Amino acid sequence: MEAYMSSIGSKLQMLYTSDHASVVSMNLFVALLCACIVIGHLLEETRWMNESITALIIGVGTGIVILLISGGKSSRLLVFSEDLFFIYLLPPIIFNAGFQVKKKHFFRNFMTIMLFGAVGTLICCAIISIGAMQIFEKMDIGPLDIGDYLAIGAIFAATDSVCTLQVLSQDDTPLLYSLVFGEGVVNDATSVVLFNAIQSFDLTNINAVIAWDFVRNFLYLFLTSTMLGVLTGLVSAYIIKKLYFGRHSTDREVALMILMAYLSYMLAELFYLSGILTVFFCGIVMSHYTWHNVTESSRVTTKHAFATLSFVAEIFIFLYVGMDALDIEKWRFVSDSPGTSVAVSSILLGLVMVGRAAFVFPLSFVSNLSKKSPNEKIGFRQQFIIWWAGLMRGAVSMALAYNKFTSAGHTNLRANAIMITSTITVVLFSTVVFGLMTKPLISILLPHPKYQSRSLSFSSDPATPKSVTVPLLGEGQDSLDDLGGRDIPRPSSLRALLTTPTHTVHYYWRKFDDAFMRPMFGGRGFVPFVPGSPTERNPPQNQWH
Repeated sequence: MEAYMSSIGSKLQMLYTSDHASVVSMNLFVALLCACIVIGHLLEETRWMNESITALIIGVGTGIVILLISGGKSSRLLVFSEDLFFIYLLPPIIFNAGFQVKKKHFFRNFMTIMLFGAVGTLICCAIISIGAMQIFEKMDIGPLDIGDYLAIGAIFAATDSVCTLQVLSQDDTPLLYSLVFGEGVVNDATSVVLFNAIQSFDLTNINAVIAWDFVRNFLYLFLTSTMLGVLTGLVSAYIIKKLYFGRHSTDREVALMILMAYLSYMLAELFYLSGILTVFFCGIVMSHYTWHNVTESSRVTTKHAFATLSFVAEIFIFLYVGMDALDIEKWRFVSDSPGTSVAVSSILLGLVMVGRAAFVFPLSFVSNLSKKSPNEKIGFRQQFIIWWAGLMRGAVSMALAYNKFTSAGHTNLRANAIMITSTITVVLFSTVVFGLMTKPLISILLPHPKYQSRSLSFSSDPATPKSVTVPLLGEGQDSLDDLGGRDIPRPSSLRALLTTPTHTVHYYWRKFDDAFMRPMFGGRGFVPFVPGSPTERNPPQNQWH
């Protein structure tokens, strides 16, 4: 009995020691997050550095210090977890992107964004996979089958939309921002869906039937994920409009918005769909309907709450990636042949650049053919910036590489270790070098932006969940009901649909939205007059013209 109690006591002591170590690690990590924010703020004036690059550099520096203190045993405070990334960190980032996006620019360039994000990602994945297969087989880095090469293509086709959002300015270059940002979100979703499809199919004996099933599964995931996001957003708008929580407590409506946003992502994961696409379109729908159904104070609260959660998640990801870059376990496998690791990283970086160029310039040419106005066409300088800004690779690539080439964060095969270390190298190099060079490139290639911006004071009844600056590209409020920024005449014929498809679709969307959607789901101009509601001070008006 005494021995049994002693055993329990020793186990409790070990558990206590382990818990205390976790508390110490979390304290240091939170302190580093604070340091990233402070240093990022101090470097804000330079406009060359952003919090992502700052967090990466601080993470690498911290990893070196931990490596020295631990005697070369570890460089990390936390162990990488795919669940931590995909379930807790990525959803607020992607949701806030949809919630804050200038929908006017996004939907005006929707076809181009889908071309770049979906078709372009497939082209880039194919080029990287074929190039890697042809070159790596000659280098003898280890046993890799066709599924591994296709997975490599999907991993490195995923651009880093997080870092790109911080580098580009939504107000100074709205066209560039909408294209790169929109492509980044669709690209991440396409890459993850493609990666999951590759993992679930046996591609060693591929034939026409398997290829068709693969394409059908890909399209099914894409469409159903989008519809689930739209549906969840509409449900949240209907509940808040009908029950109007703001009569009693604004905390409840804010909590419901946050939880419904997160629920959309978890439902997608539950049904094996793309959570990225789902939560992105949920954000767009909630900003168009739900956000206008809550009280004035809740509008301000949700706008800043979503932005803050996204901001902290971004810094967390890049800080961890910086520390994990020096994980000694992975580098030990490639220490006998560092030249091979450098060569693989260089080849992958070259394939990323070639793969991106192979779709940005041709698809830009195709997109320009359908645009009549010279102002709507993508010039060569803008194409070059789009190509350059999309070269950055980040946390999505890291997470997919860990999923494919490690088991519970560990790897015991040389080929897998080389792919992990090469992914880390490409992510670090592309984020720091390409990220630092993007701003100077924009100032050199586009010294006088076509679209100037003006500042608008943040009124007591904010019109959109955006920042306080709204570009002059089509004056008006940035909403789904104002894609063109002015009244659009009724299309008179089928020819009008073919010559001005965006404006024509916009006209019929406005009619449908005003007649059916807004009376049921709320939105600007259709919020009921209830004591304590946003319309108590300002009676409902026809505000969308």
